[in-house]
Amino acid sequence: MTHVPTITLNNGVEIPQLGFGVFQVVPAETRAATLEALEVGYRHIDTAEMYGNEAGVGEAVRDSGIPRDEIFITSKLNNGFHARADALAAFEGTMSALGVDELDLFLIHWPLPAVGDFVETWKAMEEILATGRVRAIGVSNFQAHHLQRLFDETGTVPAVNQIEVHPYLTQDALRAFNHEHGIATEGWSPIAQGTVLHEGILGEIGERVGKTPAQVVLRWHLQRGDIVFPKSVTRSRIEENLDLFDFELTGEDVAAITALNKDERTGPNPDEFNYIP
Repeated sequence: MTHVPTITLNNGVEIPQLGFGVFQVVPAETRAATLEALEVGYRHIDTAEMYGNEAGVGEAVRDSGIPRDEIFITSKLNNGFHARADALAAFEGTMSALGVDELDLFLIHWPLPAVGDFVETWKAMEEILATGRVRAIGVSNFQAHHLQRLFDETGTVPAVNQIEVHPYLTQDALRAFNHEHGIATEGWSPIAQGTVLHEGILGEIGERVGKTPAQVVLRWHLQRGDIVFPKSVTRSRIEENLDLFDFELTGEDVAAITALNKDERTGPNPDEFNYIP
C-alpha cells in the first residue's frame, strides 16, 4: 500500500495530501471509479453537490470494506444554497446522499460575489461545524480579498482554500496568502486538463526520473506543499496518479516548472463567476 503523506489543517485534522477527484465523473460511473481508487490505495475522495455524484462516492466507501474513519471525504455547498436556511438544508442533503454520519470537510464551492453574501454563507458553515457532524470547513475559489472579509467579519479561519492551480496558473501570491493565514491550499485542475503535458521540460524531467509528464506535474504540486486530487476513470491512470512517492524533483526542476506560469485559467475567474445551476 502506497503511503500518502498527510497535511495537518489549522484545527488539527489530518488530510491526505493526494486524493481522488470525481469532477465530471458521471453518476453512473462514480461508484466503480471511486471503488477502484480505494482498492488502489487512495484514502481521500473529493466530490461536490454540484457534481451530482455524491451518492456514488458513498456507495463506494461502504462497499469497499475499508473502515469509514480511514477515508477522508470532502464535499462542497452548491451555488444555489448560499442563504443560511438553504445551506443548512443542503448539508443535510449531502449527508443523506453520501450516507455518512460525519463528513471530513465541507467547502463553499464558489464565493459568487454578485449573488447574496458569502460571509453570511460562511456563518452558516460555522453553524454546521458546531454540530460536530463535519470535522473541518473551508472554501473553494476564494481570492485573498474574499478571505480577508471572512477574517474581518467572522470568527473562523477556513481550514482549506481549494483553487485552480497548475503550471500555467501557479497562484503563488494567493498560495502565500493562504499559508500566511494557516489555510491549506488544494489545487484543482492540476494538469490544466492536460494542456501543459506537451511542455518539453516535463518530458525531459520525466525521462530522467522515469516518470510521465503528468506524474512530474503532480509531484511538483506535492513538493510545493499543496493538496491535489487528480481524476480518472481508467484503472491504469488511477494507479499512475498514485505512483508519485518513489522519486523527487530537484529545486531546479520545481523552479523550471513554476516558470511555465502564464496566469492562464482553464476555469472561471472567481471575481466574475456568479453561476447558479
